[in-house]
Amino acid sequence: MNRTPAASTQCIWAGEEESLLQGATQVPVVHSVGFGYKDVDEWQQVALGEKPGHIYGRNTNPTVHAFEQKVRQLENAEAVTSASTGMGIISSTLFALLAPGQQVVSVKDTYGGTNVLFTEFLPKFNIEVMLCETTDHDQIEAEIARGCDLLYLESPTNPTTKVIDIARLSSVGKKAGATVVVDNTFATPINQHPLSLGADLVLHSATKFLGGHADALGGVICGDKDLIHRIYHYREINGATLDPMAAYLLLRGMKTLDLRIQRQNSNALAVAQYLENHAAVEQVFYPGLESHSGHTIAQQQMDGFGGMLSFMLKQNDFNAVRQFVPRLHFAHAAANLGAVETTIGPPATTSHVECTAEERAAMGIPESLIRYSAGIESVDDLLADLDQALRIFI
Repeated sequence: MNRTPAASTQCIWAGEEESLLQGATQVPVVHSVGFGYKDVDEWQQVALGEKPGHIYGRNTNPTVHAFEQKVRQLENAEAVTSASTGMGIISSTLFALLAPGQQVVSVKDTYGGTNVLFTEFLPKFNIEVMLCETTDHDQIEAEIARGCDLLYLESPTNPTTKVIDIARLSSVGKKAGATVVVDNTFATPINQHPLSLGADLVLHSATKFLGGHADALGGVICGDKDLIHRIYHYREINGATLDPMAAYLLLRGMKTLDLRIQRQNSNALAVAQYLENHAAVEQVFYPGLESHSGHTIAQQQMDGFGGMLSFMLKQNDFNAVRQFVPRLHFAHAAANLGAVETTIGPPATTSHVECTAEERAAMGIPESLIRYSAGIESVDDLLADLDQALRIFI
């Protein structure tokens, strides 16, 4: 077949054929820790990476491989590797690619766990981290010019959905000799392709939208094969291996990724538009709104605006959050996102629970902010649910 299949087709078929056994139409869960060889020479060739195959479950696994290949093809990448969680792949990437004395340039609005790596752990290894105002592209460029070995971007950001011009900053970063890494968790390969915008590596917390069912943890990164090999080598020694059962659940969830994302895109936009016009709501953060500061950039680099939004109530205090969140019937108050069910919660209990109130304030995240991950429910039910919950403020 000469033509490249559409994303919806790749979600179902990509990476699976070589893993099917004895006529099965679904990838099996391979729980074996060891993989045996009758020929020692062949065994050695596989162990040295000279021939495809599996040696030991901490290194590679057939089910995990199928999941990785599906993501790789959706991101149109040279190579891929995975880890047991999103933070597992982020930390493996940073520690594999950085050395003492090197410099990272990133933004203030990264996911809370990533921010802790930047502010607490990397400095212990004499790695300098400069966190810039997220949408101040001039400041980011200036810091890159001062010295940058790794440029780490996240767009849209968690939880304020700020948008970064990936193409512009990737170009500047690569000219400076930096490795450009983009966290694409919120956008997914359905809505955004950082590699085509100039990034070297694109990563996902697969726990979120890729899996889509809130039942499996995982992380995955794609891109330049030499960089991926370095990350894989660190991860195999570090031991943060993706479990084959989790890989199977993520693989199964990804079959409906395109369908889910299309529905979540439309639901989130409708919810954002409703909230923006509600008397009890102060501000809504969603790239699909014309009022969003990054709307123009999002239009240029995204195929859809995603299922994530956040908003602030006019009664701007944490007590209002306490009153509002439990009133919703069709939203789990839970520290997760990207699932088929709508989830909701403040950053203080979700994305930035690792940070203090002062640290959240420094990142521009008010305590009264509410993060909303639109599921695939009927949008009419979601809007009616929000309407009844917001009545206490009118």
